[in-house]
Amino acid sequence: ALHSGINVNVCLKPASINTGIVFKRTDIDSNKNIIEANYKNVISPILCTKIQNSHGVSVSTIEHLMAAFYGEGIDNVIVEVNAPEIPIMDGSSFDFVTAIKSFGTQEQNCAKKFIKILKKIEIKDGQKHISIEPLNKDLIIDFEIVYKNPLIRTRRKEFKLSNGNLNSVYNSRTFCLYEDIEKLRNLNLAKGGSLDNAIVVKENKILNKEKLRNEKEFVNHKILDCLGDLYLSGFKIVGKITSCQGGHNITNQGLRKLLSKNENFSIIELKEKNIPHSFLNKNILKSIA
Repeated sequence: ALHSGINVNVCLKPASINTGIVFKRTDIDSNKNIIEANYKNVISPILCTKIQNSHGVSVSTIEHLMAAFYGEGIDNVIVEVNAPEIPIMDGSSFDFVTAIKSFGTQEQNCAKKFIKILKKIEIKDGQKHISIEPLNKDLIIDFEIVYKNPLIRTRRKEFKLSNGNLNSVYNSRTFCLYEDIEKLRNLNLAKGGSLDNAIVVKENKILNKEKLRNEKEFVNHKILDCLGDLYLSGFKIVGKITSCQGGHNITNQGLRKLLSKNENFSIIELKEKNIPHSFLNKNILKSIA
């Protein structure tokens, strides 16, 4: 696990229609160990996304797994985990997606529901900004990062879910500046961080042996995080998200503002047969551990 540094076992199990995405802490007493993947359950979304139930039981660093569920169209799954943090793997969603694809999924006989944005909302926090606005039958994430670092710099990308190929987003790893590592350790974070699970940038150099997997890996990873955090809405989203210097906290604030008023959105069903694979209602076919 990235921040706690402990070894973690995770198993993805099939779930029935309308279960949603549920995290189950197998190291906790059974009457307190269920945590629903819901934006209202997000607490302390700093450097990762953490959700907590009414008993104070939590699980963190869920965003990369949630992004895999969004991209692969997984609506119903039970995530069994024996620790308070999802493992970081290689810093991307690659291993999660590979496992899901290799084990298989099952389409469920149930109407597919979406959140359709009706009214634009915005959140500003200093230099950070996110807006969520109406769009016709697609999800677009327009993301910009701004760094003083000469290698990362300012980068921007518009991601369209309907394009179908999510590999460059799935494969993009988390990253940090070399000079921030000591600060993170002093905060009792990044205990499990290494060059095996994060891109480390020192001035204009990447310290990893494996360099960038794609030319926009830095901003692609931010899109990955955003995709995972958006899925805490409980549904796929039909709309356009524009984010500048955004992160877990401001994305969660955006969801809270959007879903606080019924006039901002509607719940719809897409009945067309030729909709993207990620719009299909799916369940994990068999357990993945």
